[in-house]
Amino acid sequence: MRASRGRPAAIGLLTLTLTLAACTASGTPVTPGGGTPSAPSTSPPSSPTAAPASDLATPALKEIAMELVSSAENSSLDWTAQYRYIEDIGDGRGYTAGIIGFCSGTGDMLEVVQRYTAASPGNALARFLPALRTVNGSDSHAGLGTPFVKAWRAAAKDPAMQAAQDAERDQTYFDPAVARAKADGLRALGQFIYYDAMVMHGPGDDPSSFGGIRAAALRKAAPPSMGGDETAYLTAFLAVRKKAMRAEEAHEDTTRVDTEQLVFLRAGTLDLSTPLVWHVYGDPYRID
Repeated sequence: MRASRGRPAAIGLLTLTLTLAACTASGTPVTPGGGTPSAPSTSPPSSPTAAPASDLATPALKEIAMELVSSAENSSLDWTAQYRYIEDIGDGRGYTAGIIGFCSGTGDMLEVVQRYTAASPGNALARFLPALRTVNGSDSHAGLGTPFVKAWRAAAKDPAMQAAQDAERDQTYFDPAVARAKADGLRALGQFIYYDAMVMHGPGDDPSSFGGIRAAALRKAAPPSMGGDETAYLTAFLAVRKKAMRAEEAHEDTTRVDTEQLVFLRAGTLDLSTPLVWHVYGDPYRID
């Protein structure tokens, strides 16, 4: 997964980011927060509660989710312009690239290129697969460098490459987050809050990963599926998430929570009904 590549004033990063599904150089799976992925953290229970009234997976709400993330990650609502994005933001995860910041050091960039190569053998990125496997788990650019950056930007114009990015986003981040949120009885805002946390922190069970954040929130409040109040539970979840963000320099600016997600929560916009008005890093945004 990735670190935020918005414009946090505290650390002065230029652009923005996310990613996970990592492996260390020795092949041991890890997450961006340093935990080990665990199915119970991201998968719904075998007997989920009734589906919430609003569903982030519907096309209109999914588009809103992508725009909300992009406002924090790219200072733009145009998330589709980010397929070609790539840079090393100095967060120890190597290159960060694409629509949610797939990283060369955390495994999901490798997954994207493997998906792309399966769909389009002989593409311009395929020759970098050995290097991506070697640098996985590190911040190394060995075997990548400028040729890889240029190849990524060129490949991003290919619909097959865009589809590979979409598929990795959905399988690793969006679908598990939304399924877990639905099982917890959360409506569209809660589903988005889970997704945004999953994409930044990864799905592990340690305190700085999604599963650990959720576990800590459950100790403070009950979700609707357990008879709790939705707003109270999400308030607890975001409080725990902010603590986890502040524990890592690359995530320590909590603006995306304070002036986006908490704004919607306090306004009672639990279904992400439009119009939506918010700020990120001082910039105003609106979705009608």
